[in-house]
Amino acid sequence: MVNNTQNEEFILKLCRTIKSDRLFLSEPMSKHTTFRIGGPADYLLFPGSVAEIISALTLAQQYSIPVTVVGNGSNMLVLDKGIRGMVLKFGRNMSDIRLQDDRLIVGSGAILGDVSRFAAGNHLKGMEFAVGIPGSIGGAVFMNAGAYDGEMSHVVSAVSAVCLDGTFNHFSHDQLDFGYRHSIFQDNHCIICEVELKLQSGQMQEIEDKMNEYTKKRESKQPVEMPSAGSTFKRPAGNFAGTLIEQAGLKGLKIGGAQVSEKHAGFIINAGGATAQDVLTLIQEVQRRVYEYAGVKLHPEVRILGEE
Repeated sequence: MVNNTQNEEFILKLCRTIKSDRLFLSEPMSKHTTFRIGGPADYLLFPGSVAEIISALTLAQQYSIPVTVVGNGSNMLVLDKGIRGMVLKFGRNMSDIRLQDDRLIVGSGAILGDVSRFAAGNHLKGMEFAVGIPGSIGGAVFMNAGAYDGEMSHVVSAVSAVCLDGTFNHFSHDQLDFGYRHSIFQDNHCIICEVELKLQSGQMQEIEDKMNEYTKKRESKQPVEMPSAGSTFKRPAGNFAGTLIEQAGLKGLKIGGAQVSEKHAGFIINAGGATAQDVLTLIQEVQRRVYEYAGVKLHPEVRILGEE
């Protein structure tokens, strides 16, 4: 049913180019985020090609419909009233991984763990750090995700993207403006479609051993069994957010269904029935008390999307 935030004519035109089973109306984003939190998106679309992305963007511009792009739904908090306009979510329809000489060409919807294992299976090293990060490669490039002394900027050689004017562009590594949890796509709002990775030849057993080591570390130290958005706060200069939060005595602190993880204080988890407002209130309380304790202001790493 079309509601008062939706445009029936826009929907009909969109369905001419996008299969209807990949378009969802008033879809709760709690079903599509690792936090399991979030109100409805007016239009949730799973694109299957660059052509579909361009068609969707063109229509959205014609009807003045805002566009939000998400990857696997990790590293984000969707607010309780949801997201107005069209949400493009990348999944298995754009998740191909192929080998081209010593490079991997990866669709933006591919899960990082799958990319890491594909690289290992082809005796290529460099993606081991990402094996346990619960995100898509498009989202990982967008935020320059990293772990265990590795990050996407070390392995990405080029990115193909559709920009909001509907043009298809190729970005070389030097154009990506990588920084700590930053890439050019946070500024130019182009939509990552395909990522080129430049990896090094290695011994398969050594690569797999490192991946297993990182997986064990992550499972033993992080609350991977609970819904969360990953690390809640950016790393402050010269310190670690989780350490400061723990030292301030905030492990286990709970507001509504949101809780500072008792396993790793750098994570806020959905302990059961959490709302986005619970999480926001807990983030603010952690920021206030860490600043009071250590004089350090913590900044959220999670993207906050939608309407309160």
